[in-house]
Amino acid sequence: MAPPSHTKKRKSTETLTKSSSKPIPKPAVRPPLTPQSQPQSFQLDNDVDFPRGGGSKLSRGEREEVEAEIDAEFGDNVIDDDNKRNKKKVKASKTGGVRKSNDDELGSLFGEGVTGKLPRFANKITLKDVDSHFLSSLFIVGQLVSCIVLQVEDDKKESGKRKVWLSLRLALLHKGYTLDAVQEGMVMSAYVKSIEDHGYILDFGMPSFTGFMPQQGDKGKGIKSPLQITHQHFRAATPLTQTWANSMVVFSSELAGDPASRWQWCRSDANKDKVLVGQLVQGVVKNVDKTRKVIYLTSDTSLVSKCVTKDLKGFSLDLLVPGMMVNARIQATLENGIMLSFLTYFTGTVDIFHLKNELHSSDWKKQYDKNMKVNARILFVDPSTRAVGLTMNPHLILNNAPPVLVKTGEIYDKAKIIRIDKQWGLLLAIPTCPDSTVDATPAYVTVSDVSDTEVLNLEKKFKEGSVVRARILGFRHMEGLAMSVLKASAFEGAVFTHADVKPGMVVRAKVIAVKSIGATVQFPSGVKALCPSQHMSELEVQRPRKKFKVGADLEFRVLGCKSKRITVTHKKTLVKSKLGILSSYTDATEQFVTHGWITKIEIDRCVVQFYNGVKGIVPRSELGLEQGCDPSSRYHVGQVVKCRVTGSFRAAHHINLSFIISPPKISEADMVKLGSIVSAVVEFVTPNAILLHVKVKGNIKGTLFTEHLADHQGQASQLKSALRPGHVFSELLVLDMEGNNLVLSAKYSLIHASPPLPADISQISLNSVINGYVCNLIETGCFVRFLGRLTGFSPKKKTFDDRNVDISEAFYVGQSVRCNITDIDRKSSRISLSLKQSSCSSTDISFLRSFFLLESKIAELQVSDLNSELGWMQDFSIGSVVEGKVSDIKDVGVVVSFDKYGDVFGFVTQYQLGGKTLEVGSTVQAVVLDIAKSERLVDLSLKPDFVVPPISKKKRKRQAKEFKVHERVNAVVEIVKEDYLVVSLPEYDFAIGYIAVADYNTQKIQRKRVTGGETIVANIMELPSESTGNRLLLLLESSSFSSNAKKAKKKGGCDIGSLVEAEITDIKPLELQVKFGSGFRGRVHITETNDENVVEEPFSSYEVGQTLTAKIIGICPTAERNKNACLWELSLKSSLLSESMSRRQEIADDFNFSIGQNVLGYVVKVDKEWVMLAISRQVKARLYILDSACEPDDLKQFQKRFKVGTLVSGYVLTTDKERKTLRLITRQFSVGLNGIVEKGCTDKANKSSDASDEKGIAHFHDGTVVGGRVWKVLPGVGGLLVQLGPRVYGKVHYTELVDSWISNPLSRYQEGQFVKCKVLEISHSDLGNVHIDLSLRSFLEGFSHFDKIEELEPGMEVKGYVKSVTPKGCFVLLSRNIDAKVLITNMSDEYIKDPAKEFPVGKLVSGKILSVEPLSKRVEVTLKVGSNSSLKSELSDLNVGDVIKGRIKRVESFGLFIVIDNTKLTGLCHVSEISDDHTDNLEDKFRPGDRVIAKIKKLDVERQRISLGMKSSDLMDEDTAISSSSLSSDEGSADFDDIDDSVSKVNIGVSQVSHSSRDEVHELAIAQVESRASVPPLEVTLDDVDEDGVDELFDLKESQIVGAPDEKNKRRAMKKAKEDRELEIRAAEQRLLEKDAPKTTDEFEKVVRTSPNNSFVWIKFMQFMLSTADVEGARSVAERALKIINITHESEKLNVWVAYLNLENQYGNPREEAVTNLFQRALQYCDPLKLHLELLGLYERTEQHKLADELLGKMVKKFKQSYEVWLRQIQWLMKQKPDEVDNMIKRALLSLPHHEHIKFLSQAAILEFKIGIPDRGRSTFEKMLREYPKRTDLWSVYLDQEIRLGDADLIHGLFERATSLSLPPKKMNFLFKKYLSYEKSVGDEERIEHVRQKAKEYADSAAP
Repeated sequence: MAPPSHTKKRKSTETLTKSSSKPIPKPAVRPPLTPQSQPQSFQLDNDVDFPRGGGSKLSRGEREEVEAEIDAEFGDNVIDDDNKRNKKKVKASKTGGVRKSNDDELGSLFGEGVTGKLPRFANKITLKDVDSHFLSSLFIVGQLVSCIVLQVEDDKKESGKRKVWLSLRLALLHKGYTLDAVQEGMVMSAYVKSIEDHGYILDFGMPSFTGFMPQQGDKGKGIKSPLQITHQHFRAATPLTQTWANSMVVFSSELAGDPASRWQWCRSDANKDKVLVGQLVQGVVKNVDKTRKVIYLTSDTSLVSKCVTKDLKGFSLDLLVPGMMVNARIQATLENGIMLSFLTYFTGTVDIFHLKNELHSSDWKKQYDKNMKVNARILFVDPSTRAVGLTMNPHLILNNAPPVLVKTGEIYDKAKIIRIDKQWGLLLAIPTCPDSTVDATPAYVTVSDVSDTEVLNLEKKFKEGSVVRARILGFRHMEGLAMSVLKASAFEGAVFTHADVKPGMVVRAKVIAVKSIGATVQFPSGVKALCPSQHMSELEVQRPRKKFKVGADLEFRVLGCKSKRITVTHKKTLVKSKLGILSSYTDATEQFVTHGWITKIEIDRCVVQFYNGVKGIVPRSELGLEQGCDPSSRYHVGQVVKCRVTGSFRAAHHINLSFIISPPKISEADMVKLGSIVSAVVEFVTPNAILLHVKVKGNIKGTLFTEHLADHQGQASQLKSALRPGHVFSELLVLDMEGNNLVLSAKYSLIHASPPLPADISQISLNSVINGYVCNLIETGCFVRFLGRLTGFSPKKKTFDDRNVDISEAFYVGQSVRCNITDIDRKSSRISLSLKQSSCSSTDISFLRSFFLLESKIAELQVSDLNSELGWMQDFSIGSVVEGKVSDIKDVGVVVSFDKYGDVFGFVTQYQLGGKTLEVGSTVQAVVLDIAKSERLVDLSLKPDFVVPPISKKKRKRQAKEFKVHERVNAVVEIVKEDYLVVSLPEYDFAIGYIAVADYNTQKIQRKRVTGGETIVANIMELPSESTGNRLLLLLESSSFSSNAKKAKKKGGCDIGSLVEAEITDIKPLELQVKFGSGFRGRVHITETNDENVVEEPFSSYEVGQTLTAKIIGICPTAERNKNACLWELSLKSSLLSESMSRRQEIADDFNFSIGQNVLGYVVKVDKEWVMLAISRQVKARLYILDSACEPDDLKQFQKRFKVGTLVSGYVLTTDKERKTLRLITRQFSVGLNGIVEKGCTDKANKSSDASDEKGIAHFHDGTVVGGRVWKVLPGVGGLLVQLGPRVYGKVHYTELVDSWISNPLSRYQEGQFVKCKVLEISHSDLGNVHIDLSLRSFLEGFSHFDKIEELEPGMEVKGYVKSVTPKGCFVLLSRNIDAKVLITNMSDEYIKDPAKEFPVGKLVSGKILSVEPLSKRVEVTLKVGSNSSLKSELSDLNVGDVIKGRIKRVESFGLFIVIDNTKLTGLCHVSEISDDHTDNLEDKFRPGDRVIAKIKKLDVERQRISLGMKSSDLMDEDTAISSSSLSSDEGSADFDDIDDSVSKVNIGVSQVSHSSRDEVHELAIAQVESRASVPPLEVTLDDVDEDGVDELFDLKESQIVGAPDEKNKRRAMKKAKEDRELEIRAAEQRLLEKDAPKTTDEFEKVVRTSPNNSFVWIKFMQFMLSTADVEGARSVAERALKIINITHESEKLNVWVAYLNLENQYGNPREEAVTNLFQRALQYCDPLKLHLELLGLYERTEQHKLADELLGKMVKKFKQSYEVWLRQIQWLMKQKPDEVDNMIKRALLSLPHHEHIKFLSQAAILEFKIGIPDRGRSTFEKMLREYPKRTDLWSVYLDQEIRLGDADLIHGLFERATSLSLPPKKMNFLFKKYLSYEKSVGDEERIEHVRQKAKEYADSAAP
């Protein structure tokens, strides 16, 4: 048999062909990347020379690292030295190798590269080139792909090192395809070229045709990627299929797709199933459009995996694509497989490992008979040998890769031998895990891996079926075959594969090669590693080959394993170390001690490396060095050191270390604290910092950064250049502490800060000003730090007074600043600051003092460096007179030299010459103004003010003593220095002073230029002292140099309230623009011209250039936003001009308007709907279009009637004080006692004035004539919906449209038309609804119109419009309040075949009133032309016993309707009167139109009814008998619908009603037709009402009231009994559990095992865990319960979910997130509606109102057809937002089905009675009863709610109304019994007797 060989002795055989019987060779170990021969060049047609994205961003080092990874993956572990590597490169270039240079090879990754390693190589590239993994978006590990072999390295290389170059380009795979070759049913691969709206454009790599795949093909599930390749028999240009993606790589240029689109390949985990541009897809050809050259595919995975290639004529080898599935037939069985024939012309072979059964025994050939039909999939096609490889592997047949169930290195003790292949090896069955669906994994052991010794005969040593111990070497993914080893040596040692290697482990290895870079060693298992030269020994090895002998067996410790490259060390200290191993940053915990080795030494730190590439930093303070010691003198690179971890920042991969293993213990009193002052000695000066030795106990080091040397940036660099090691800083502030290293500061402002710098947020108070330093600058602001890590942030808008300053130019990192605390958020520890100079300016001269102090210090350091002295300064004190000679004269001044000090010079500026002319060599006497110590320069003055002889120093000293601190003085600028000014004080005999020109926060901000002689104002802050060089220090007043000083001065001259003379510059429609003063601008608003706005054109008397006297009353609100806008608001009102007012107080308009007040305003703006008016400067008003007039013509001219600037009068309707806005109407109305009443309608009070005010309808009242606009024309006879206001609408009834009765009155109106309306009635419901009834009639006399039912009388002629038509009749609109019923018998004198056609909705009809019932508001009308009197006269002509003849009009099941000849009368012959015998089917014996003879049995003249009989016994004796056959057919004219002719008498006695509550009213036949549509019985269920309320509702089903069938009651009773039984069982379980409650976890475990589906037990278990404070345990119990409870027990699972939600609600952290996440999980398993309701109840119980509101909002959208959800929403609103209940009810009615409206409204009304306003509930019930007056269940519920409230008058009235209805006896019986029961409960005997009497009266009236 043919397993692959694993020994080097055996040579690889050729590819399996038809005649081949040789074994299949084992795949070689993956070869190195670089081939030695040039591969064929391929280029896609759509590739571009310079693909988008440019070249690789990898550096050369990164490229070499990637190359090394690839070589390692292919098994190239041999390390060559530098010389050999260079020689190979030269050799490769000479032989024309692919890799001419590193750049060529790696550049091919994005150009014309070849194949490489995936996924590590591809991931490395994509991580550094693009943000997302573009290759990982195309492929996944384990995916099967199609590829073609580009090149195989020559055979000279070792088989294990050869490489195979592959390509996935479809242009190569499909090169033999043409459009004619593509047939329906074929499986083809393509890549997505673009994504369109309805599908995907595909590219097959061929320019001759394209493809399209509809979007429905994936339905969001993604499209399965195409085919899949084998790893065997590689040959150039060989198509391959089904390759395991972890074994091969394809460079991006060889991927199918457009290079320009590759950068779109970005796939996150959330979108990994979506189809992307460039993705390979596989589909079945559904259609080929040869005209458009388009192939249509479908990506149905089931079709793709099952589709078999059809046998087509002309099918060539070029059309065979790997991955095709074919029907094949077995031709022969070979030694190592079988031969198949397929597609008529082709043959191919199937390797033994690709057969259907993966675990074939030795007799496997018996299972494959010749000519046996099988399914196979093509694996590879070799065009050169025409060999085709196929597979019958069941996984590959289904287009899936075989599963990997074993891992390399695993040991299996019970591997079973399945087959023994002579000379080749053993086939084993490896047992898999119990959870796997596969029983065993096949594994093969080659003969070389069977034993450590040579085995000549496998069959002797091993037997089939025996069990052996095996170890996995690898896995062949395509065959699903594991490679194993049985050698005893394979089970020895800790390292078997690279995966077994762990950093830090000690191993023994043999040296196999020694080179300059290190030694290559090999572990016993064959794994190789490198020991670098620096790790061969503790010290540097000069001769490695002498130290390491080849073949020596040594002990090593693993340093790391990366990309299968293992590095080890032989350093004795590391190998023998007993300390812990530091191999990851997560292992670095504080005080962890371990060994490492130094890799880098710097003056201030050392870098130490540990295992697996982990590195740490040892700062100088932790090196354990003496003061001034250089680290390199004590340590060297490569030295092994013992380290202690002092800090770790895992996310940043940063570790702080210390060489001081046991730091000295320091008492708490001696410990350095933040903010303390210390002294330190300079050790080293680095470019960025000063390294110090701090003079405290312990070896404490310090770091003083350059920017912290001084408050002035320039002085910091000067001081640093002068510092030398050994210099002592006497005062340094401890800013921060990092272990034994202190971060220090020498800033004077921080050391002497008042108040001291805070170290904690609790030490900061709001609005305080404190010192700090800038630690970071960003575009949006500045970060300021104090002590430690305490930091504040100043946003950009709070950083400068001038917003145009760039923050990076105004500040620098490290700058000293003063900041104002504007906000403190102690919860988030955030501090907000302001750095504005206006709020943070210095109040002392610390900034200037620090400058002079540091200047002296720098001079001293420089002098000590030059070995000179500062004694010369004693002769040059400030203000002293010195003598010198002029040495040089320049344009800017004169240079003076001194005989005594040759290196000191003086300088006199031109300004200080005092007008004198000097010559070189002349002697001068000058006064010293300033001294620059470091520059040895003296500033002098010759001005007479200073040099006035005789003058003495004593006199000047006396004058200096006379100064007073904080005294305000005027100073004259004498000299302008870079950092300060030298000034003189004329008031104090020209004494010399010094002023800083900048402050802490303005050091870098450009300052105002100051010139000599300028006078400024300052305050004396510090008298002369030796520390400051006897200088008088002054503080400049903040306003002196302010850039806005002039503006402030100008602004100060324009105070509010002052009178000014202004000149008009422009006249606008709404304002006068004026100027006044020194360029000030302002405006006069149109409402500020006179005291009363009564002038039509107020600006007509003004002209441009006119001068006015005006008063400033404020600042224009647009001045801040618009620089060009007027600045000041002025007024011309005479009352203001004469009134005196306080300055700087803006005049505000009083907003004291009342409803109904008449106001005047000027039009500001007009649009289509509104007019905007200005009432005053600040008060605006709005006038709506429909409020401006009543006449339609005026409304049409709305925009023309109002022009900007015109005066308009109106009346205030609503006010908005906050916005200072009014709404006006043009009609006058007055305010009455009870609210707002329209003028002329004072006889009617407004019933709900507050509600009217809120809705803006206060001006609408009965009888008001208003303007309106047709908003909507309602269908049928709905009438019109007319808009009356912005959100106010009224309805016009169909009968109120026109003045006369005309047909189709709606034809006169259209939407948008303006109309004149009259308000007929305004009704306010308790729910907040406002209904306005309108009329468009002019109420002319003579137009018959009845609004009240009392105005109607029987016999009165009326007109109306048909409202609706039913088979029983129709309803007619007589007016907006009255509808009339017309029975079908009264609709016409003639027979009506189709009532709906004859009487369409809206038809105008005329008729007479038959009856009027004012109490029930019922009117019955007849439309017949013939009168009732004529009918009665005809009826009176007949007598009982007359025999008549007639024609059958209609046949019903209960009898025949017969039209009597020569009359218009119709009689009924009941089925019992038709024949003496029983008659079953009348329809079979009688037909409409048949002539019959009948006898009159009964006459009812009043009710116009005739009862007939046709029995032969009745007609026997009559002489007038006529043969029925001789009767002819005529048409009838009358009909009685729904008349129950089996009339039974009502026999209700008074005694029965009064004495027997059990008696029921007998059934009464109904003679009238029900006028209302049938509505289902009321079934009210509401969880949130009281239980008694629920019981009432369930008890009030109409079926129970009127006597529903017993079967339904029985079912209901059975259901209730079942529920009761469940409750009893649950209660019993609870009692049992409480009686013997488990008290331990084990006891609960027993209980849940006995009742696994009982949620009660699980919840008790959860409660027990919570009682032990084990919240996680309770969660674990809940999770177990959800897994264990059977899915059929939905309610039990729901109970556990609810308990779980309650648990998370109480203990979740954060609670809201925990509950939300659990709820989303539960939705996948529970009924969504029930779960939402449970969560809502949870929120309500825990008073999480906000969450409950949000959840209800989602529920009403998700379950909008559930009335229960709407009721919960309404219930919540009643408690929280009662004003929104009405709108929510409207929304609910729009969403709920119509048949549930009654149920919903009833429950909403009950809620109003329970928790809301009862009047609202009454309104709802009244509305329903008007629509359905015969719904007894509604009456019952309504009565019950009123009885609960106990208002006797209301209850009696309601009972009287109910019992006055005309209802069937059973319903009336129910009402009377309920009435009687109530009166008995009250105990009023008089009322009880009244009810009995009324019941008796009803019984008498109902009797026939």
